[in-house]
Amino acid sequence: MPSMVDDLSNPASLPDRTEKVSVIQTHISLVFLADKFVYKVKKPVNFGFLDFSTLEKRRYYCEQEIILNRRLSEDVYIGVLPILYDGKIYRIAKQGTGVVDYAVKMRRLPEQMLMKSLFLQGKLETHHLEKLANVLAEFHLTSRNSSDIDKYGEPEMFAINTDENFKQTEKFIGMAIQKKDFQALKRWTADFYRGHSELFWKRIKAKRIRDCHGDLHMEHICFTQDLPIFDCIEFNDRFRYTDTLGDIAFLLMDLEYHGGNAFSRELWDFYKKDAGEREVDCLLTFYKVYRAYVRGKVTSFQVDDENISEEKKEEALQTAKRYFQLASSYI
Repeated sequence: MPSMVDDLSNPASLPDRTEKVSVIQTHISLVFLADKFVYKVKKPVNFGFLDFSTLEKRRYYCEQEIILNRRLSEDVYIGVLPILYDGKIYRIAKQGTGVVDYAVKMRRLPEQMLMKSLFLQGKLETHHLEKLANVLAEFHLTSRNSSDIDKYGEPEMFAINTDENFKQTEKFIGMAIQKKDFQALKRWTADFYRGHSELFWKRIKAKRIRDCHGDLHMEHICFTQDLPIFDCIEFNDRFRYTDTLGDIAFLLMDLEYHGGNAFSRELWDFYKKDAGEREVDCLLTFYKVYRAYVRGKVTSFQVDDENISEEKKEEALQTAKRYFQLASSYI
């Protein structure tokens, strides 16, 4: 993997002319940023809920990423390209022999127009939130729904997600999350299922369980004219087939994590009007807790990534702590 990172960081190893290449690593991806395009490579990892461990699986999920993300960002996702290795260097090409991996090719979006960038620059305004709420409400009201998707909204089925979260974060107790907070969140979640199971069934009856985005936070929204919303969950239907309330809760939580509580309230007001949501605040809080915990979990995973520097690991650990603290604050 280090050799591939070094090789693909060389502009000569990419299929399009570019002056420079920068690299971003997450717990599941390598992202190579060129001047006009982005090449996203899936790491050969298996976290249980996500399995990119074989070449065939990585190719399949690259193709799924293209199909699913074109729902909300049609012009951004270009296609899947092979990564070739000739025994000396790795390169991304349009075709060729010696295929060792695959990359999703995307049009590079202006970073200064990402929702997070606008927020941090103090340039996020009401008209942005109003347009975004309209797009998301329309998407949620029209995205795919079926009896097979409905079952993912059942409390017993959704509990698979929360149980998995707690199991996978036990190793980070005392590091990223305090034991008392872990126990309190686990107990609160179990109590919520017992005391509010009817809320989940009402959402199913109201056809609110849909094929959603699944990873809806500020870094995945760009306020260019066509408002692309990208990087949805492609690797596990269980995370994408969800209550639309759980989808918007991710974005509201993300705003609140960054101190944008007023923006969160404003976006929610626009969204619930456009989506026809009423009397769902109790369930919205549940999903905010869940989303904050998920972010804490996946950020914690970077602590175990041998390809990440110690400085980055420490940064990830502090970020995870803040997400877990936010989850605790909601209860």
